[in-house]
Amino acid sequence: MIQSAVVPVAGLGTRLLPATKSQPKEMLPVARKPIVQYVVEELVSNGIQQVLFVTGRSKASIENHFDYDPELFQALTQANKQELLNDVDFARLKAQFFYTRQRMQRGLGDAILCGENFAGEEPFLVALGDSILGLNAVSRAVSRMADVFEAKRASCVVAVEEVPREETSHYGIVQPEQGGDDVFRVLNLIEKPAPEQAPSNLAIAGRYIFSPVIFDMIRRVKPDKKGEIQLTDAMQLLCDEGRRVMAVKLTPEEKRYDIGNFPSYFESFVEFALADPVYGAEFRRTLERLLAKKSAAV
Repeated sequence: MIQSAVVPVAGLGTRLLPATKSQPKEMLPVARKPIVQYVVEELVSNGIQQVLFVTGRSKASIENHFDYDPELFQALTQANKQELLNDVDFARLKAQFFYTRQRMQRGLGDAILCGENFAGEEPFLVALGDSILGLNAVSRAVSRMADVFEAKRASCVVAVEEVPREETSHYGIVQPEQGGDDVFRVLNLIEKPAPEQAPSNLAIAGRYIFSPVIFDMIRRVKPDKKGEIQLTDAMQLLCDEGRRVMAVKLTPEEKRYDIGNFPSYFESFVEFALADPVYGAEFRRTLERLLAKKSAAV
């Protein structure tokens, strides 16, 4: 059973400026919760007990969010707002939170390397802090990945999803072994290939399980033109050495909400807001009214 997770949250979020000028993109709200809270709740529901956040400068609000706030708790208790109290009581998650800092922006591979002492000699999960799996983070993908990791004695298991062929240049793309279905071996990986060079339309979906050997692979990777150490290059070394790299396809219900740019952020916020059990119906009526008014104006 995988019990530890590394969550990289050190990125600058430049594609979401100016919203991320002083606020981490992982703390932007999607409906009622910040993005990173959905990620943590998903991990805990899949058996994760320890979470290491790899942070950077201006990311203190993430640590503050999951910390105990005595003044807030006292105010909510005195106002008899038990429901709100439950919403911010992260002790109920029964998970331990740890924090370390990636001192320089040297890519995802380097961020994972910051978690080496935390992971120790045990396999661990990596969950990108800006990707939510499933509406309201309802997903069993991590549990399925852990089962495959153990059953196949893999060095790495990744979650993958189908993306439009013309969008492969935005993702890490895997080359599947022939005859694979929802679980298959990965032969090669390419970071952000052009559509005509992509070996498939299966993109890595922000969830990985690694054995500790990945740290040695990362140290062997040469920085790219931007000076960044790409995690996919380290995973390719696993493939090159004949180590078992497996992939698990997400189900349609486990749609990935990748909050990396404004169009995907807007779409995610609206979809989550429409599903809100309290305000969703009213928001839908408001949205329909606004759309009707816009159509009438045209």
